[in-house]
Amino acid sequence: MLKMTNQIQNYAWGSKKALTSLYGIQNPNNLPMAELWMGAHPKASSRVMDTTTDKLVSLKSMIDADPVGFLGEKIANRFNQLPFLFKVLCAAQPLSIQVHPNKTYAEVGFAKENAAGIALDSPNRNYKDDNHKPELIYALTPFKAMNAFRPLVEIADLLDFVSAAHPEIQLFVQQPTEEKLAKLFAQILSLSGEQKERALGVLKSALNSRQGEPWNTIKKMASLYPEDNGLFSPLLLNVIELQPGEAMFLYARTPHAYIEGVGLEIMANSDNVLRAGLTNKHIDIPELIANVDFIPKEVESLFSEPQITGNICKYDIPVEDFAFCIYSINQTQTKIENETASILFCIEGEIKITSNNDELLIIAGESIFLPASDKLAYINGNGKLARAYNL
Repeated sequence: MLKMTNQIQNYAWGSKKALTSLYGIQNPNNLPMAELWMGAHPKASSRVMDTTTDKLVSLKSMIDADPVGFLGEKIANRFNQLPFLFKVLCAAQPLSIQVHPNKTYAEVGFAKENAAGIALDSPNRNYKDDNHKPELIYALTPFKAMNAFRPLVEIADLLDFVSAAHPEIQLFVQQPTEEKLAKLFAQILSLSGEQKERALGVLKSALNSRQGEPWNTIKKMASLYPEDNGLFSPLLLNVIELQPGEAMFLYARTPHAYIEGVGLEIMANSDNVLRAGLTNKHIDIPELIANVDFIPKEVESLFSEPQITGNICKYDIPVEDFAFCIYSINQTQTKIENETASILFCIEGEIKITSNNDELLIIAGESIFLPASDKLAYINGNGKLARAYNL
């Protein structure tokens, strides 16, 4: 059982205040603190105390030296690394609209770009690795996001307000189908020159007379990206606001974007992102369209409903890369049966964790790495604990 020292990513969209107000993490340089990473990602591995040397070492190096001991035999054989990255994500501004490929497309795309000699760090690279990138977001504050296409009739009703923006919009409004949605999505992303100027002009004109969602989200985006084709996206995608304690799974081949709020995110170890707007980075429209399922979803279907057993909320995750649950602790001892590596993050309060006669106390914002060799752990105290692990 190892106390973790975690690294912060200072991406421009991050909040300067959220980690300080929630967890007392200081920000002396007044930088945006976008993500607190917990895990063994090579870019920014957590550090833990090596009890043999009393020095902080990277968690990744410890796992690499003993994958079976740290991950358990099943996960070591399947992944040979910690297969997930756990984060506190703090968005003060919208992130780019994006899609993640499924495993098959990631493997094919990665091999194709390698064969073409495209450098891994090239700005025109689509596939940084051969893995998929499923994600789950659990809200710590009210958390606004876009996820999946709206029902077709809903899209048509919203687009009716901006139908003069493009002939493809008019065709869709008259007869909304998934095929027309695919064509419309590609056309909007491809807008340029006078056509783009006219379309965005129609959209911005509509903003002056419309209130509520999704118009408020478009206004926020327009203040940051006034000339971005992605401003049309809230008319096509569900805008959803998670309340603290609610969660949402983000499937492969599904457009999404985080807009604002603080949440716990758990994801597979991958950097594969195909962008679709609200960005100055590379957008490969044909490759993006090939990786999108144009399947409308009702907003109610996007929430991940937990299975609640006593004081444990366990979320149904449709992939093997990670599992996730929440423990609500109120002076009652709870047992954790641990067969794989676990990261335990204290959301609120103060939690005491005991394993193999070892005892550690963590407060809100702190985390512990529980290796697979610690088969049993007991948690006590008063607060909320999140666990990222594998089944």
